[in-house]
Amino acid sequence: MTNGFNGQREVVLPPMVVDMEHNDILTSSLYVTDIGYYPHASHHYRTREQGIEEHVLIYCVDGAGWYRVGGREYQVEEGQFFVLPAHRPHAYGAAKGDKAWTIYWLHFSGTQAPIYAEGALEPQSIRTATNSRISDRNNIFEEIMQTLQGGYSLEHLRYASALLHHYLASMRYLELYRSQADEKGNYVDPVSAAIHYMRENIEHHVTVDDVLRYVGYSQSHFTSLFKQSTGYSPINYFNQLKVQAACRYLDETDMRVNQICHKVGIEDSYYFSRLFTRIMGLSPTEYRSRARS
Repeated sequence: MTNGFNGQREVVLPPMVVDMEHNDILTSSLYVTDIGYYPHASHHYRTREQGIEEHVLIYCVDGAGWYRVGGREYQVEEGQFFVLPAHRPHAYGAAKGDKAWTIYWLHFSGTQAPIYAEGALEPQSIRTATNSRISDRNNIFEEIMQTLQGGYSLEHLRYASALLHHYLASMRYLELYRSQADEKGNYVDPVSAAIHYMRENIEHHVTVDDVLRYVGYSQSHFTSLFKQSTGYSPINYFNQLKVQAACRYLDETDMRVNQICHKVGIEDSYYFSRLFTRIMGLSPTEYRSRARS
């Protein structure tokens, strides 16, 4: 296990708080014990020869990795998640070099935990589609983290438990979760489909070629069509979306700038600050200071 990753965030609940969750009539059905986000987690590795009491969910949103359980090794790629069962010896780690994974992860337990873990021992895929709700799901995860960072009162723990039900259900019952998307999610025109694709991949470095492959258009035709509809080139529009998301994190969370940049798919915090300043006319730090003054 490495000592840390640039931009990482995590919450590890103290044993006393875990006992509160375990004994409460509401939270005992499903609760978090540890939760975190590791961007580009190079050299990330963990082995547990005896397993642990909780189930472990790892959702790879970028890069790749592997895990081993029951004598079998599995490969994991971008857009896949898996759940390691409680009390089972296991090991997992990031792929080497530039392919190291970015992951959302959490440890969860409770009387209903096995229901959500069922069927996810092998990698499960979540791909961008016209009715996908990837950004919605990631926002639920962030809300769980923010709730637990806000305190360990019974109200905080119960709310986090309710959110966890929603988050895990969005994976366990993927098609039902997607079916609840607004009917407008079934995009017909390529510009709307491209914007949806950008929003679903806000945490990634998406190129124009990625967008073109998704909508099935040539670059010259699509760029002209997109600019006519939005007033921006595709890449400039995507940068606008990234800065818009960054503003929300600056307004609503206490995440540091070097953490926010990873959440909007930019590894270099200096480049992120320059891009933010160019679009907003002031630096991220100045923006947060003004918003909270």
